[in-house]
Amino acid sequence: MHHKLLQWCILILALLLSINAVSETSTVEVTPAQANERLLAMWLDGHSAHTVDSYRRAVGRFLDYVNKPLHLVTLADLQLWRASLNDLAPSSVATVLAAVKSLLSFGYQLGVLPTNVGTAIKTPKVKDTLNERILSESEVTTLITLEPSERNRVMLRLLYAGGLRVSELCALKWRDLKPRHQLGQVTVFGKGGKTRTVLLPQGVWEELCQLKGSSLPNDAVFRSRQGGGHLDRSQVYRIVKAAAKRASIEGNVSPHWLRHAHASHSLDRGAPLHLVQATLGHSSVATTERYLHARPNDSSAMYLPG
Repeated sequence: MHHKLLQWCILILALLLSINAVSETSTVEVTPAQANERLLAMWLDGHSAHTVDSYRRAVGRFLDYVNKPLHLVTLADLQLWRASLNDLAPSSVATVLAAVKSLLSFGYQLGVLPTNVGTAIKTPKVKDTLNERILSESEVTTLITLEPSERNRVMLRLLYAGGLRVSELCALKWRDLKPRHQLGQVTVFGKGGKTRTVLLPQGVWEELCQLKGSSLPNDAVFRSRQGGGHLDRSQVYRIVKAAAKRASIEGNVSPHWLRHAHASHSLDRGAPLHLVQATLGHSSVATTERYLHARPNDSSAMYLPG
């Protein structure tokens, strides 16, 4: 803990020195990109590789536009950049704005940015399209059944049965899977560094055992055919999209759609809300509740006259 705190103090001091070097005449030349990168590194510290990649893309668009140290960014800069985002979908605008506002707030809280200009910019409201991304039970069954590859079929079943995120699936090693009576369990290293244990149905567990063969504990559960290491996210996306096309399912189907389906179908069948929250690793029950609102089983409209 003390070592971590010392690292942070050194980073903050280095950032403050770099700001002075950029702001004043100095023999030490620090570029805007260097000053920004130092703050960015502190902001991203501790996040997952996927989150870091996503945030860097979002903030990178902003930094390329302003091309100046973040402590010199004005509200006018932010407003002009916001106006330049008209080529993006509303959901993408909301994503990049939220990332930039978070970074600016972080820098202000650390004391390395003089003001938080992001507070004056509102993140646009985005239509919740969750209900459009929930597959029916028959669609999930068809998607899995028509998959010709044993490895890919087990992967699809595990994404659905375990409600896993694609990054969680890709990271799995055989040591993370254990028998549990007639069932199985998988230890998942999830978002925010949180670990959870998910029980697996007997059928899924048996298929996983058949897939294992002579694999060693540290081997990847889902191995790439090129090199034998872990499958990466892009490979899983391609497998899911191909499976959806084979099943004649329309839409931009992704691995996360199977996670959505897990949540919706289990709630429809009477699973307690807190249990679904724990299985999916949601930090807030409000996130899980979205599935209840996306596919309600009742409505006051049903009580109105014909």
